[in-house]
Amino acid sequence: MDKIKELTDRLDMTRIPRHVAIIMDGNGRWARERMRGRSEGHAEGVNSVHNITRHASDLGIKHLTLYAFSTENWNRPPQEVETLMYLIGWAIRKETPELLANNVHIRLLGEIDRLPEQVRKDLEAGRDATAACDGLNLNLCLSYSSRWEITRAVRRIAEDVLDGRLSAGGIDEKTIASRLSTEDLPDPDLLIRTGGEHRVSNFLLWQIAYSELYFTPILWPDFGQEAFLEALVDYQSRERRFGKTSDQVKEENPN
Repeated sequence: MDKIKELTDRLDMTRIPRHVAIIMDGNGRWARERMRGRSEGHAEGVNSVHNITRHASDLGIKHLTLYAFSTENWNRPPQEVETLMYLIGWAIRKETPELLANNVHIRLLGEIDRLPEQVRKDLEAGRDATAACDGLNLNLCLSYSSRWEITRAVRRIAEDVLDGRLSAGGIDEKTIASRLSTEDLPDPDLLIRTGGEHRVSNFLLWQIAYSELYFTPILWPDFGQEAFLEALVDYQSRERRFGKTSDQVKEENPN
């Protein structure tokens, strides 16, 4: 608790990132280290989602985007996929009342139509129930991959050009961004990956062009308030230049 207080005191509440994205990695290894089944690791991972969502909301973070199930995860053993789908549906039913109480808005990003019907209904029910909430946006990436998202965006742009709604010469970065799943979201300020891996795994490739990247060896089920605060403190120690020089940044932000 003393460590949490120390980190909280070091945090500049005027510089809290607006958008944090997390690759939640390490559930299976967490279970293996404890000689448990992978399903128990995923269940513990759900608890971490609950805790980090609450902490993000308390800190005033506006957008929290979680990589919950990738397109590539469909290639895992069928029993594990079935367990993950069950946990996703169970968790959203269980958590929706508290999300409502904390003014958290659920958003769904990805190929939601690929999910089992009951899971899809549970997710859509949670999304619809929290539609009026205007606190934290909890963006759940399910059956999502960035290459799928960009391919879909290119297809949409091509259709607009063919139909005469858009000229090829009129295509710019804004055109592409407006066709992505995150079209109305700011790009992530901070991307966190747990579990010790140092890659982005086909996640928000367009959106994280200038995000700060933070990698931690902590496995997702063990990633709690202290670890989250450490990531935020580290983020605030960095200078975000967006291609400019340090002197330019200081001139623009003298304080």
